[in-house]
Amino acid sequence: MSSQKDGKAINRRRLLTAAVLGAGTLSVVGGSAAALAGMRDGRPGAFLRRPPTTSAPATPGPSPSPSPFPSPSSSLTPTVSATRRAGINHPGALHTKADFDRMAAKVKAGAQPWKAGWDRLVANPHAQSGYQPRPVATVVRGGTGQNYALLFKDAAAAYQNALRWKIAGSQEHGDKARDILNAWSATLKALAGNADRFLLAGLQGWQLANAGEIMRGYPGFAQERFAAMLTGVFYPINNQFLAKHNGACITNYWANWDLCTVASVLAIGIFCDDQKKIDQAVTYVKTGAGNGSIMHAVPFLHPGGLGQWQESGRDQGHTLMGIGQLGAICQMAWNQGHDLFGYADNRFMKTAEYVARYNLGQQVPFTTYRWGTGQNCAGREQTVVSEAGRGINTPVWALLYNHYGVRQGLRVPSIEAYARRVGPEGGGGDYGPNSGGYDALGFGTLAYTR
Repeated sequence: MSSQKDGKAINRRRLLTAAVLGAGTLSVVGGSAAALAGMRDGRPGAFLRRPPTTSAPATPGPSPSPSPFPSPSSSLTPTVSATRRAGINHPGALHTKADFDRMAAKVKAGAQPWKAGWDRLVANPHAQSGYQPRPVATVVRGGTGQNYALLFKDAAAAYQNALRWKIAGSQEHGDKARDILNAWSATLKALAGNADRFLLAGLQGWQLANAGEIMRGYPGFAQERFAAMLTGVFYPINNQFLAKHNGACITNYWANWDLCTVASVLAIGIFCDDQKKIDQAVTYVKTGAGNGSIMHAVPFLHPGGLGQWQESGRDQGHTLMGIGQLGAICQMAWNQGHDLFGYADNRFMKTAEYVARYNLGQQVPFTTYRWGTGQNCAGREQTVVSEAGRGINTPVWALLYNHYGVRQGLRVPSIEAYARRVGPEGGGGDYGPNSGGYDALGFGTLAYTR
């Protein structure tokens, strides 16, 4: 049975009107459905270390309280410099120097499961030094003239080649990652389309910034120009969405929309040495008004240390996407000294356990979820957890298991089981040809196993 007090607090926070009535016709509001492409299972087996067994607390997190949107940085000029500013760690997005040192040492020694993760990376067609980028001046997602696959594939290729260089020291892959990033920063002028352009700016914004963070200081990398692209093309759209949500009711857009946007603001802030953007992202996760803040993304807590995800009544493809987006945010924030993993009494851990448990075939409790849509907050509700897309594999679990289960020593049996099933994790290009297969950068078995 769920915490009704917690649910009521969430509903008050959302300022839903009396229009939030009984069961209405469910609709996918504010976005396109991610493709639930066929997933290639990783081999099950001993790909994860078992940590000390410690019971995680199951007490509910605090009720949310209203907070205005934090004031963003007003400057859209590049702020990146060769010397990092005090308080911002480099490399410090998804991976640190210690992470790369660990990966390199383990792969060189042929140790498992790192070697298995490395083999997934090396086999990916996007991770090849012969990969050819296809930059364009305007990328469109949603509506006429969609061409955004060009960017999400090239972002994956830049990241994967950057990993190969950083881990194995292969110059041809470093050169390729540099050339992909340089090609886009020399060409891209605008992001366009319908409301889906906000997803484009969020997803590919944080992915490109992560590739750039790995390549920081690489010979020939047009670092200042790349920063100018991030702050001049991606960030304004990110900031506009978080501030105004495309003119819609604050609950209209699902958690993923906020989360990919916050991830972009955070990654751009790290790459560009912009503390205001880092603070903007961290503050939004804690107290933001939209569904990407932790208290809205996890609106209900249930007994047994489980937290219901905001999109669980929608479908499992988007639910798993959201887990991956928030995981990336928490990892980047952690590397900058902010513990969002543990925020509100490990609330994210509780929802990851909930999502993993359900997608592994077990049952979970569900509290009716009500929200407002459109510009007038027309009422909708979901009364059951959705079976759509249940059980697909996405490369988002190794990161979570190795933080909660290994680094923190907490008992997370469902997260661990899902990480074992998916591992060794691949990345973009391994999980289908459509955008959903590229939403996570992946390769978590290689990158996060501790």
